[in-house]
Amino acid sequence: MNIQLCIADYKDEQQGKDLLMLLNAYALDPMGGEEPLTDYVKENLLTALSQRPNMFTLLCYLDGKPAGLINCIESFSTFSCKPVINIHDVVVLPFYRGYGLSEKMLQEVESIARKKGCCKLTLEVLQGNAVAQKAYKKFGFSGYELDPEMGQAMFWDKKITC
Repeated sequence: MNIQLCIADYKDEQQGKDLLMLLNAYALDPMGGEEPLTDYVKENLLTALSQRPNMFTLLCYLDGKPAGLINCIESFSTFSCKPVINIHDVVVLPFYRGYGLSEKMLQEVESIARKKGCCKLTLEVLQGNAVAQKAYKKFGFSGYELDPEMGQAMFWDKKITC
């Protein structure tokens, strides 16, 4: 079993195809919303990602076949005055689950974050995704809170249409 991790080159044709295939598989999964990527996303995502220097994608190949990815966004902690890496998407295709790929990818993202001088990694996880929560807790993630009396932070969003 040969595991290869690499930072995606968004302009590389094969890596681009692999990224879109993996992300679409995640989108089709119940934890990704069970909706395929739109044609607009498929046609524009790679260009959009390549124009954002604060983004990177870690691709994972098992025996030369695309098996997983993590999309990351570099942000900034004003309280620490240091960068933060937000793990936005974690994908491992069902056929490749159980090989420890998510842990290897998370280790690589943490290594990149350390090199960038980041103070923390962040991510969101659905309440109903017990498998992912278990993996993240094993890796050292926990709910975020400043003061236990105020409770854990909640992730909210507001859709904006143009």
